[in-house]
Amino acid sequence: MLNYILYYLFIIPLSIIPMGVLYILSEILHVFLYRIFGYRKKVIYKNIRNSFPEKTEEEITRIVSGFYMHLCDLIVESIKTFTISKELANKMMIHHNTDLLDKFYDEGKSIIIVGGHYGNWEIYATTIAENVKHKSLALYTPLKNTFFDEKMKETRGKFGLMMLSIQGVREEIESLNHTLTATIFASDQSPRNPSKAYWMEFLGQDTGVQFGTEKFAVEFNMPVVYGAIHKISRGRYEASYKLITEDPSKEPYGRITETHTRMLEEDIKANPAHWLWSHKRWKHKRPADYIPAGN
Repeated sequence: MLNYILYYLFIIPLSIIPMGVLYILSEILHVFLYRIFGYRKKVIYKNIRNSFPEKTEEEITRIVSGFYMHLCDLIVESIKTFTISKELANKMMIHHNTDLLDKFYDEGKSIIIVGGHYGNWEIYATTIAENVKHKSLALYTPLKNTFFDEKMKETRGKFGLMMLSIQGVREEIESLNHTLTATIFASDQSPRNPSKAYWMEFLGQDTGVQFGTEKFAVEFNMPVVYGAIHKISRGRYEASYKLITEDPSKEPYGRITETHTRMLEEDIKANPAHWLWSHKRWKHKRPADYIPAGN
């Protein structure tokens, strides 16, 4: 019952509010999360300091404040997606150079799009199906709350995106038979099992990177494209695409993972405030007996 009350009496009424009003709420939320409650402030400061040791404390503080403002915008924009129209969604997220993706569709090839929690991935998920020829799929970890898990899938998939649980994803994709797909991976979460991660330097720190993108690409020999999301201004984002490889089977072990991680790193360095610094990205350490599988 509480789930229904929260969704229908709080989230949906908020979602139908015009974006201009929601951004006023975002500024109020910024005061509470940043100034009053200090939401995950220790984690955020630590992550940013360790990633940019060359920056002064004043510069770090500016990034932290900018991150909280972006986070609050992201929260209200995500709430908006529950009732957002196609017109507004495609106004907020413009997709560039999709001809790169369409080229593979015309060649009869399914593809992988890999990115990170940078910019606004929720608006991206809402708009991707409208902007590519492929059947768009996104892998996700199901929420423990089944009510909100279903509502999240409905919201992200309202304009055509198909949400696939990471459990049994191969079987689900194979069930699509000969449908050409664009499977979306978010590669920047902390890996569940550090021993199965690919370890490399990322933002100046020894980092375990999820290897699923490369493993999946090699297994199905799908071209891999990096999807970048840049915040142009408040409520305006641009997605663009860069080819990583057309033939994963010919790539040396680790090259795909290294490449998409470096591309994300470049985006973060260009505008640090737009990455999800509140995540405990470096909670795992490299296992003492770690040996790269390619060796």
